[in-house]
Amino acid sequence: MSNIACKVQNLRLIDSTFNVQNREANVNPAFLDFDCSSIETPAYVISETLLQRNLEILASVQKETGAKILLAQKCFSMFYFYPLIEKYLCGTAASGLFEARLAHEHFHGENHVYSPAYKAKDMQELSKICEHVIFNSFNQVEKFAPMVKAHHHQVGLRINPEHSTQTHAIYDPCSPTSRLGVRLAEFKEIAETRPDLINQIDGLHMHTLCEQDSDALEETVNVLVANFGKWLKKFKWLNLGGGHHITRDGYDIERLKRCINQLQTQYKLQIYLEPGEAVAMNAGFLVSTVLEVHKPINGISNVIVDASAACHMPDVIEMPYRPDVIGDKLNGKYKYRLGSMTCLAGDVIGTYAFDMPLNEGDHIIFTDMAIYTMVKNNTFNGMPLPNIIIIDAEGNLKTVREFGYDDFKSRL
Repeated sequence: MSNIACKVQNLRLIDSTFNVQNREANVNPAFLDFDCSSIETPAYVISETLLQRNLEILASVQKETGAKILLAQKCFSMFYFYPLIEKYLCGTAASGLFEARLAHEHFHGENHVYSPAYKAKDMQELSKICEHVIFNSFNQVEKFAPMVKAHHHQVGLRINPEHSTQTHAIYDPCSPTSRLGVRLAEFKEIAETRPDLINQIDGLHMHTLCEQDSDALEETVNVLVANFGKWLKKFKWLNLGGGHHITRDGYDIERLKRCINQLQTQYKLQIYLEPGEAVAMNAGFLVSTVLEVHKPINGISNVIVDASAACHMPDVIEMPYRPDVIGDKLNGKYKYRLGSMTCLAGDVIGTYAFDMPLNEGDHIIFTDMAIYTMVKNNTFNGMPLPNIIIIDAEGNLKTVREFGYDDFKSRL
């Protein structure tokens, strides 16, 4: 068994922020003892210590600005940690009834929901359990606002600033054909012809960012103020959505604070943020096992592992992106293309290099695997879902959920 970094039994795991220039994980002083040999793979492993460190950063932003930060459950819905998260954040943001129910049952805080459209039968429950119900159109406001108001809850409207700041087309809510949010021309028309409808709205919501720094937020806020500023004082709150990489190394938190303070001071608005990635960024890992190593083709060997990009980390294909692996080296002697045991030819995770050769039975550990993994995984090809394991603050491993054949069968 080869003694490479991703294989050492008492692995000193790190908060491994990827460094593009040298393609190696940056060493962070927050170390964890992690015994790979005791884990049945594939498995998601979530660190309480690293999660808590993110939460402390977010809590400091709340304390210093007065903004309220919500957990976007669409990114991270591991309700095992909700008792910890609710100590730091003010509430949750849901994308529909099931997430709203999850928060209502397990999170003691504000419960917000937004969807491009709601079913009437879902709204009957959502209007009861969600303090903020955010609509995507004036039609939905007119249809459902009375139901929300009957429960003394608040009505929100998503707007579209029509200003793109990122290049991932699949994640761009400000694209020319976007269905997300009310555009300025329609908002202006309704404000002039239906003030009764505007008066039903307590706050505005916008979500335009994707894995970005606060310079993109500042740019978008300037557009928001230029286009919608004349109406902002009519409302109680403004939700700036997600996509803020607040806990990433190098993120400009001071600029974020200036944006928040500008809006709060100028318009007397309560500001909300609802990041998902920033909550659990770099707090989780996906542990897999090497099943077979093929002979090299042009210097690179195909390696089959029991983890799947398509099934266990879909954003690798959808985004697309290449996840980090512990032990990967820019100039590593042994080069491997890691692929899954599914029949999908494109189910390839990425190409990596190590100082030592890989062998069957070795463990491969992918980093930053808490976000958009458990909430998006699937059982294509009958692939088993990874078990969910936590490392508590004392360094103990605990399995919180195991998956098997019945979980595959019950979905069908």
